[in-house]
Order: sequence, then C-alpha cells, then structure tokens
Amino acid sequence: MKLYRGIAVVTVAFIALLFSCESNFKDVQRINSVAFSPSGETENINLKYTDSGKVKAVLVSPLMYDYSNLEYGFNEFPKGVHVTLFDDSGKKSYIESDYAITYEKTYIIDLQGNVKITTDDGNRLETEQLFYDRKNEWFYTEKKFKFTNKEGSLLEGPGVDFSKDFKVVNAQQNRGHINNISDK
Repeated sequence: MKLYRGIAVVTVAFIALLFSCESNFKDVQRINSVAFSPSGETENINLKYTDSGKVKAVLVSPLMYDYSNLEYGFNEFPKGVHVTLFDDSGKKSYIESDYAITYEKTYIIDLQGNVKITTDDGNRLETEQLFYDRKNEWFYTEKKFKFTNKEGSLLEGPGVDFSKDFKVVNAQQNRGHINNISDK
C-alpha cells in the first residue's frame, strides 16, 4: 500500500510539474514572439504625393497597413495598388500590381504580382516583381519582363532596369523584334 501511495504522490507531482512547465513554456513563447501588428489600417486610400506644389503621383488602393511603428517602418498594400505618375510636362504613366510594400527609410517600393506599367505614349512593361527607387526615379527587376511599344516592338528577357520615363533602358539578356524602323 505504501508503494501505491508513493507512486500516486510521484505521479501527481509529475503531472503538476508538467502543467507548470507548460505554463512557463507558453510564457517563454510570448516573450520571444515579436509584436508585428500595424499601427494603422486604411481602406479605400487615395493618396496624392506633391513636390513644390505639383502633384507627382496618385496612389489608389483598397487596403493599406501602416507599420511605421517599427524600426524599419513600411506600408503594405495586400490588395494591390494603382499608381499614376506625372512627369514635368504633365504626361502620365500608370502602374498597377496585385501587392506592394513601400519602405520609408530606403525610398524603395516593391511591386509584386501582375505588375504593369503603361505610359502616355503607349509603352508597356509587364513583370511579376518590380522595384522602384523613389530617390533616383529608377525601376529594376531580376524577374522576366516583357516590354512592348505602340508600334508593336517587343523586348523580353530576365532582368531590366530603366528610368522613370523609359528614356534609359538597360536589359541584361533579352530578345525581341523592332517594328517601324525609319532612316532619319
């Protein structure tokens, strides 16, 4: 009988120890977890960026999460963006993607999923991911891209970088065809 009571006492003590360890384990998990929640959430955003009194860009998105409360703050657009860029002469370029993140400290915008850029003069670029450096007004990607213009010329391949106005384009490896070449 003493042996049975001894086993019962040890079993109860072991179970109590397990429950207390479980509680401590959950506390340790909570301590090690990172509070990664947005400081703000905005629906149906229509944001205008201005410089010297001129509208430079208009960003429209159904949803934005603001993580500016973090050390390296960012804004996330999980349902995509539609951006209209204005150059100095008033010409527009349109950018759309399924998802986007803007990083404030680095001035980088990461566009992902069905990224399309269309310019006023008929140029169109399509890719799965595209970065935009706001400070230098420069786009770049290592992903496959497809560039077409209004004449139907095509350039495609992996990796490209280019200026905001498409006047400078650097393609790493590409193939394509050019239509309507004139001898001017």
